[in-house]
Amino acid sequence: MSDQKKTGLSRRQALAGLGVTATGLIASPSIILAQTPDAIRFGHLTPRTGFLGPLGEYGVMAADLAAEEINAAGGINGRKLELLKEDSVNPQTASTKAERMVERDKVACIIGEISSASALTIAQVAGRTKTLFVNTGANSDALRGENCNRYMFHVEHQNSMYVKSCGRALMEQGLVKGKKWFSLTADYAFGHDLLKVAKRFMEANGGQFAADKLVPTDATDFSALLLEIRAAKPDMVISNLAGNQITNFLKQYSEFGLTFPVAGFGFDTALAWAAGKDNFGGIWPCVWHHLIETPGTKTFVAAFTKKYGKPPENQAWGDYMAVKMMAQSMNELKSAETAKILEHLEKGAKFDVLKTREGYFRASDHQLISEMYAITALPAAKVKNQWDLFTSSPPIPGPNESMEVIATQGDEAVCKMS
Repeated sequence: MSDQKKTGLSRRQALAGLGVTATGLIASPSIILAQTPDAIRFGHLTPRTGFLGPLGEYGVMAADLAAEEINAAGGINGRKLELLKEDSVNPQTASTKAERMVERDKVACIIGEISSASALTIAQVAGRTKTLFVNTGANSDALRGENCNRYMFHVEHQNSMYVKSCGRALMEQGLVKGKKWFSLTADYAFGHDLLKVAKRFMEANGGQFAADKLVPTDATDFSALLLEIRAAKPDMVISNLAGNQITNFLKQYSEFGLTFPVAGFGFDTALAWAAGKDNFGGIWPCVWHHLIETPGTKTFVAAFTKKYGKPPENQAWGDYMAVKMMAQSMNELKSAETAKILEHLEKGAKFDVLKTREGYFRASDHQLISEMYAITALPAAKVKNQWDLFTSSPPIPGPNESMEVIATQGDEAVCKMS
């Protein structure tokens, strides 16, 4: 549902002329423009329609929960936090809405996004207006590399971290060296970047690709590709897909009765839930999941489940953490000034990220550094409910390793902050 109540205006008119408060009531432009001393505004932009829409809705729910918890604890320096929430739709629309949030609504920061292409356009607005943008779902290495931006920080982990985490699990099972992979890749910025990183990993570890196929983001029928996979007889099928592409692929892969091992380098647990226990299979990387045995995760899962009747998935974690991190930083600094927050994050401020070790933003590219996981689908007969479809590895990297070993290193790290 839209955050706006029904009025005589169209959605386009409403968005152009009105602002939305955190309670969902429509306010007049004059009220939006007036910066009241008792409120601070965060902009929340993420896709709520299209093939990434199901993930975006988890992000919206989690951001709402975070704001409620922050306000219940006294807000930000005694001021109420208001979330201004919008569907980012596509890169052009995302840019327009980001600029409006900054120029008209005077938000203190922008949080969200899942599409790497849209994240880039939001980052351009952030850089131009000197506004903090915290990316919660876009994975592209390029956003932390040649397209990095001093005003953009990344709670979501980069493609290299996903590939290296899952790659460790695949190497342990002998599924890399000397093996041939058949990959399917989402045909947009995220997928292209992920394929590049996956090929780099394979070349470094003695494997090769039998084939790699680009898949349009609006594709729903995988039958032709499944026939190609059957004929190629690969050692492993690799998904570089995104959003509900993954769900559709897994369902059809199961229907075709193919038995080649499956793994993926981009993943969200909501997509496994949508596929169901009879279709979900393989090994996948995950930045966070609801079964992590830490006090912070248990508290978050309990609160989210109580409010929404289902557990949070990893996109929910990203948006929840971003809102909490920004509020925590502002409270610690007793300021919402961009320059002070930026310096605070670049100096290595630590955060409870609901895992076994605290996380921090790497100064060189503003990537959140924290543990990841490799999850393995359970056989359908061992699944006890619709949510707990997998087992998880221990945190990756291990406790005696630097958490940065799974991030871009050396020649991979090309960010030059301006």
